[in-house]
Amino acid sequence: MNTKQFNAWKALREKGKYRFFLVNGILSYGLPMLIIMAFISKPFSAGFTLTAAIIHVITWLLAGLLFGVSMWYLCEYRYKKALSRRTRA
Repeated sequence: MNTKQFNAWKALREKGKYRFFLVNGILSYGLPMLIIMAFISKPFSAGFTLTAAIIHVITWLLAGLLFGVSMWYLCEYRYKKALSRRTRA
């Protein structure tokens, strides 16, 4: 992790993990995937049903949340590893 990435993550993590989950997971990944997959997989090809819509929305918003959580912990791991290297040097 270079200095620019280190400082960017440091600033981002100060805003909190739940905000990160919402912005970087649900809004930046889940919502676009919800829209894209509505056109690609055509979940409403048999007709629009409320059940299909709810399942589609829940699936992609949960996928976004999972993406956000995974990215948080991956970046946090890299940050702590870089921090330990900086404190040793």
